[in-house]
Amino acid sequence: MRLRAFHFDRDSWQSTRSIRRLIEERWWAVALALLLTGFSAAAAALLFKTGVGWLGTWRLRLLEMAPAALVLPLMGGLGGLVSALLIRELAPTAAGSGITQVMVFLKGRPMPMGFRVAMVKLVAGILAIGSGFPLGPEGPSVQMGGSVAWRLAKVLRAPAAFLRVIVAAGGGAGIAAVFHAPIGGFFYAVEELLRGARPVVLLLVLVTTFLADTWADVMGLTALGLQSSGLNVKGFLLDREFTPMLRFLPVDLLYLIALGIVVGLLAELYCRYVIRMQWLSHRWFAPHLVSRMVIAGVLLGLVYACLPPEFRNNAGLQQAVAEGHVEIGTALGIFVLLFFSTGLSAASGAPGGLFAPMLTLGATIGLACGGLAEHLTGHVPTTFVFAGMGAFVAGCSRTPITAVFLAFALTKDLLILKPILVACLASFLVTQVLHGQSIYERQIELLRAFDANGKGTAAAHHSIAEPSNSST
Repeated sequence: MRLRAFHFDRDSWQSTRSIRRLIEERWWAVALALLLTGFSAAAAALLFKTGVGWLGTWRLRLLEMAPAALVLPLMGGLGGLVSALLIRELAPTAAGSGITQVMVFLKGRPMPMGFRVAMVKLVAGILAIGSGFPLGPEGPSVQMGGSVAWRLAKVLRAPAAFLRVIVAAGGGAGIAAVFHAPIGGFFYAVEELLRGARPVVLLLVLVTTFLADTWADVMGLTALGLQSSGLNVKGFLLDREFTPMLRFLPVDLLYLIALGIVVGLLAELYCRYVIRMQWLSHRWFAPHLVSRMVIAGVLLGLVYACLPPEFRNNAGLQQAVAEGHVEIGTALGIFVLLFFSTGLSAASGAPGGLFAPMLTLGATIGLACGGLAEHLTGHVPTTFVFAGMGAFVAGCSRTPITAVFLAFALTKDLLILKPILVACLASFLVTQVLHGQSIYERQIELLRAFDANGKGTAAAHHSIAEPSNSST
């Protein structure tokens, strides 16, 4: 055990030394790489969000001209078809969330990266999510940021240690740009992707995530991401997506711990459901990504066609829940809908992330628990909705600090940090007792198991076994 620890420390020290040498000898190249990585991650994230928003708006407009039972299944199936064909023919590793692919690469296993993967992920993700798959932009943004960073490091002929760091920094930059949460992106790269790092590495990651957030603000002056930007012609502004009236009382701690426990149990149930759906999908439709995505797109369209119109706009649902403009029964209905629909989407291999749905799922539970607490005790913390958001992410991803700052980024109110942290830690501890691995670690294990048994999909096979020198 001591020998193992010695080797680990020695390898870590040698990696840090190689990075320091690179910075000393080619500081300008390192600075340029970080600058371009932040810029590329921001551009990819904003293009992704803009494309999804445009296609989603067009989808809603079509509903005004034709019956939902025709538009939604047709558009879901067509979007799934084109997206899956692009992935199958051009970049099989662009299927799925994107976070698992970056994690596999950072574990030292072969994983195709590069501009082709990033571009396919961008276009295929826009088509899938914009056509009705209820997934988020953060997973694709992590993979796109990491893939671009990989290519830049290869151009610089950087050592392997720096290559690993800049890929993780690119992934964190994707999170920072999507949520306008540079601290959240930084902690995600450290908590989930790198699993700890030395000071010089932390500095490189921190600079990259803040650069990505800054680039996203600057791009907000153009047609990209105008509504979410914290920059206008007067300079940088503190931009809040939500401005709730908050107060935090000592008694709220007990309520928040209880909320964290409830959310943690539901988050673990969600993780097991998603993994089970992916297992069944691989078992029944092993190599057929196109079939899986077309079937899932049509099924999702039929489900949404049977629901009231307000359920068909996923972005609008999150907004309404976060602002508390939803009845408890409706909030629970949204939870059930997203719980099952995102599991189906993930099982299909659609290129999209789970963080955004997790935030909405947590918000609905916070809203529902708040209503129940008020009915039973006459008191409800005003922070329940945002605490629920963070707690659900913490429970699924096992990254409580990242979850705190992602939820905080929505309000940018310092008063909310402690309530969110309490709920996140409670949820994290509950899920750690129930299962030691995050949802992404379990996805990696699932792909490895299917690859070992020879039953994996083409995407799974490429994700685990394709040599990295095939990258573009």
